[in-house]
Amino acid sequence: MNFKILKRKKNSLARAGVLETPHGNIETPAFIAVGTQATVKSLSPEQVKNIGIQVVLANTYHLYLKPGAEVIEKAGGIHKFMNWQGPTMTDSGGFQVFSLGAAFGNKTSKIALGEGGTAKFFPLNPSPQSGVGSDEIKNSQNSPSPDFPVPPKLVQIDEDGVDFRSVVDGSKHRFTPEKSIEIQQKIGADIIFAFDECTSPTASYEYQKEAMARTHRWARRCFLQGLTLNREKGRTFIPALFGIVQGGRHEDLRKESAKIIGSMDFDGFGIGGSFNKEDIGTAVRWVNEILPEEKPRHLLGIGEPEDLIEAIENGCDTFDCVTPTRMGRNGSLYTSSGKINILNAKFREDFSPIQKDCHCYTCQNYTKAYLAHLFRAQEMFAATLASIHNLYFISKLVADARQKILE
Repeated sequence: MNFKILKRKKNSLARAGVLETPHGNIETPAFIAVGTQATVKSLSPEQVKNIGIQVVLANTYHLYLKPGAEVIEKAGGIHKFMNWQGPTMTDSGGFQVFSLGAAFGNKTSKIALGEGGTAKFFPLNPSPQSGVGSDEIKNSQNSPSPDFPVPPKLVQIDEDGVDFRSVVDGSKHRFTPEKSIEIQQKIGADIIFAFDECTSPTASYEYQKEAMARTHRWARRCFLQGLTLNREKGRTFIPALFGIVQGGRHEDLRKESAKIIGSMDFDGFGIGGSFNKEDIGTAVRWVNEILPEEKPRHLLGIGEPEDLIEAIENGCDTFDCVTPTRMGRNGSLYTSSGKINILNAKFREDFSPIQKDCHCYTCQNYTKAYLAHLFRAQEMFAATLASIHNLYFISKLVADARQKILE
């Protein structure tokens, strides 16, 4: 892997570059589509490519459970398995430590919403009985509520690694830093990540510090495991390994983590949650002012338009998030004037495209009325058309930002 910075924006950390990988170049800044199960939901690889997406990120935890890393390795790696010819990434499985642990059962996000670091939880999938709308915020003090009872956590963290129960069949498994790297190398992505602990934004300062230090120790073990596996005889493909910066919402911890992870000889760096929604740009800047400038920086799991612009302005090169496709499947669509819910009654006889100046396949061929009909009829094609538009919108937003930097 090779990273070249082509242009830097004045009075800013923003930069435009090219990240060279064995499966093609990535023009940065770039938005990366999430293909959790080795597929971007409801879309073919050809559709993803035509949208303008350059990279797909797959989920290590889910692919480990099914079909299994060995199956993907026998198929010739993730590229052949899913028929995607471009660059790929895999996350480390560290986010599942959060989602199956601190977040499990209470529908929490890794982003805290609210001024002054007030911990508030966003119900990602509110139940019909809860009376909580999808655009509302539900207060919580990290305890179960009548609407969101918390079942037993599915993970147990210790110094050596993480024990967890499968969400597929309840079977018990264990991830260690070494195991995560081994699985990712079998999957065969171009860029892989060190195993980390993603903490809840509501966790105490003391726990954030403890988890950060554990992430640093795990990072060293990942790095050594990568070297060991890369020396194996007959290995013809060596992925780039990115270390992950943690530290939660605390400036001193973020800077400490950036110094320690940045001092290790990783090929690039990931910036992990958790964040305050209004301070994502600030927290990213704390980190990127310290990380080695000549190496790429990836912001993990952030994908709202305003957050992406903040991240680019403050020195991030790539980003991944499920939000564009997840929102699309639920009828929420991006426009230049804000999100719209295609299920609103006013769109039933609206024969205009989602956005008149949008050149995506959906807007060029279909109307809001047709899309509203598909969603109301619960047709699968609805998710495809909505996902195409949302991914195109986000991809173009980032590509336009890149062009502005170059100009």
